[in-house]
Amino acid sequence: MSTTTTASTSTATGTSRPAAGPGPLLVRTREQLATALRAQDAGPAAPSGRRRAVVMTMGALHAGHLALVREARRVADAVVVTIFVNPLQFGAGEDLDRYPRDLEGDLALLSGDGLLGPGDVVLAPTPDVVYPGGDPAVRVSAGPVGEVLEGAARPGHLDGVLTVVLKLMHLTAPDVALFGRKDAQQLAAVRAMVRDLDVPVEVLAVDTQREDDGLARSSRNAYLAPDERVRARALPAALAAGAAAATAGADGPAVVAAARAVLDRALDPVADEVGYVALVDPTSFDPVDAAAAGPGLLLVAARVGGTRLIDNQELVLAGAVAGAATATAAGDGPA
Repeated sequence: MSTTTTASTSTATGTSRPAAGPGPLLVRTREQLATALRAQDAGPAAPSGRRRAVVMTMGALHAGHLALVREARRVADAVVVTIFVNPLQFGAGEDLDRYPRDLEGDLALLSGDGLLGPGDVVLAPTPDVVYPGGDPAVRVSAGPVGEVLEGAARPGHLDGVLTVVLKLMHLTAPDVALFGRKDAQQLAAVRAMVRDLDVPVEVLAVDTQREDDGLARSSRNAYLAPDERVRARALPAALAAGAAAATAGADGPAVVAAARAVLDRALDPVADEVGYVALVDPTSFDPVDAAAAGPGLLLVAARVGGTRLIDNQELVLAGAVAGAATATAAGDGPA
């Protein structure tokens, strides 16, 4: 039987106030968070020790985020969900100001059956709480993975992501952090940061959640007009075509060409624009050799109307000999 839960609210003075009913605690400041984490640490522990999981979001939650929270609930004794639209990961002219924000709606979703409950925490800070000194002078560099694909299309984006992820890891002190596979390059960058900087946090990936029409769930899907939504379905269709080509034994260039052909047919050449179609190593994000064998990650990015969307698909290549690297950028479609 499901139980309706309600998060606590926060007053204008910044103090947290429990709501009338069981639910997660909403905190807005570092002091409130520290108090809430101490309460979590004092809770009953499993025989193997008490574990805390964190799920980092920018709000405007959907089923993809809730899948992360459910997995966090499964693997940990206590859960912290962060809701913070991070200005460092938005570039000039991007959608920082219009990015959807609905804290009340997010809290209602998080209080659903099998999600957050008493003892769990929702951290929804303002930028001055996360960055009390203003824009940080010291930031995390994503390194080579931050310079290709999303990093090339959105310079500094992954540096901004890693900076806030590391700060939130320090603030929430988790044992495990969960991220979605939809943002595959972000996931690879976070894993590299945790490995290279000896961050004592386990990183778990959760599969991409999709709409009924196959579109990967994203808060930005709300921007799409009905006709744009139809054209956006070309992204998962392109990935499916590439995966089918790989299953049929196609080499890297043919896999990329199969995916690109779907986008070229379905997208509006005036209103839309392909950002990239690329086949890379799933860990390093280096381009995959043309005739390489083994796992690969096929990624697509496109602007549909005014909305930029990304998606990806893991696949296995059947080739066996090295060849030229394969990836196509916007304007480099198949002949």
